[in-house]
Amino acid sequence: MRTDSNSEFARAVYQLVASVPPGKVSSYGQIARLAGFPRHARFVGRLLSQLPPGSSLPWWRILRGNGEIAVAGETAARQQQHLMDEGVSVIGGRVSLSRFGWQP
Repeated sequence: MRTDSNSEFARAVYQLVASVPPGKVSSYGQIARLAGFPRHARFVGRLLSQLPPGSSLPWWRILRGNGEIAVAGETAARQQQHLMDEGVSVIGGRVSLSRFGWQP
């Protein structure tokens, strides 16, 4: 499967990530399923990790399937701050998907 930034999969992922509204979150797996590629959650993560600096795509709204922030260090701190700025509660590096999960 092609997963470069110009593939059909990538375009679907970018469109879905852009659709997640402020104050809501999704998971890598949910985005992959909605894009029509179930079981490709890791590819979603890979695409988001390769966004160019300054991208306006709200990558910070995408989490692990259990609501955990998947990245570490400074990037995790940035992701947590973005989420909190949007009113999303982050406790112990985790977000309640039942409370803040996006349902398209």
